[in-house]
Amino acid sequence: MTPATNPLVAFGAGKVILLGEHSVVYGYPAIAGPLSIGVVARGVPSRSCVLDVPVTADAAQKRMMRKAFARAAKLVGEPKVKVTLEPQLPLSAGLGSSAALAVATSRVLLRAAGQEPTAKATARLAWEMEQEFHGTPSGVDHTTSAEEKLILYRRVQAPAGVTGRARELKSPRPVSVVVALAGARSPTKLTVGALRERQARWPERYKRLFGQVGRLVTDAAKAVEAGDLEGLGDAMNVNQGLLNALGLSSPALEDMVFRLRSLGALGAKFTGAGGDGGAVIGLFPEPEPVVAQLTRDGVRCFASQLAGPRAQGDIP
Repeated sequence: MTPATNPLVAFGAGKVILLGEHSVVYGYPAIAGPLSIGVVARGVPSRSCVLDVPVTADAAQKRMMRKAFARAAKLVGEPKVKVTLEPQLPLSAGLGSSAALAVATSRVLLRAAGQEPTAKATARLAWEMEQEFHGTPSGVDHTTSAEEKLILYRRVQAPAGVTGRARELKSPRPVSVVVALAGARSPTKLTVGALRERQARWPERYKRLFGQVGRLVTDAAKAVEAGDLEGLGDAMNVNQGLLNALGLSSPALEDMVFRLRSLGALGAKFTGAGGDGGAVIGLFPEPEPVVAQLTRDGVRCFASQLAGPRAQGDIP
């Protein structure tokens, strides 16, 4: 254990799904990338293994965090460490806040237990926490956070259970997005549950729509690797149309999508579950002026680079 004067510190990145949310749950591919902000976890020696939950969390969130923490801690022998969390992400906005929390916490627990927090070990432990948070998550959120790379991800049903396969997507050009919050967030379980009911009622229709999203993701992955930002942006725009067709968008999200496009976005769509509100992303070659404009207009937003070469001095 490190001394109290030098506590364990770990970071878990938030995430955005560039293309493929929802369909990824049904085995189709998705592209997701890590954000520059997320959750910081700090650990100090303690008489027991305990989580100090953020005061900003409500009672239900606190119970869930403690339950997820206990599940992960038990798997690494419950090292005597007190873990505190510093969330930088808005909760329940479709930006992978629970996965970022799980990854940061898992890294601290692994180090406190004397284990190396490799991406694989971190993802394995974070997956246990994510199951407490979401029941049957796709796996894309915590995998993206643990890998800290832009990835092409597919959920796979294996004999031992659900697993995921990820491949890094490298771009010769910077892939940067503006993330803007819009509307009031709907509970993910309600949005996902309603889609599942429609999919069960009209399976062939929704299979075709999910298949079209899957083909878009494949096209978008090729565009990323070719540095074709215009092609990537167009795929994002078409994906937004399909998400709308799946009944997942709303006036607040659509308004922000068109607002980002009017500001020059090569492509714009919501990211995450959708519903009444959440996060909308826009692909911009130069995102900083857009963030400045939106901030002046009172929009909560930030920019993040997901892949590609970085300017000298930039922090990955």
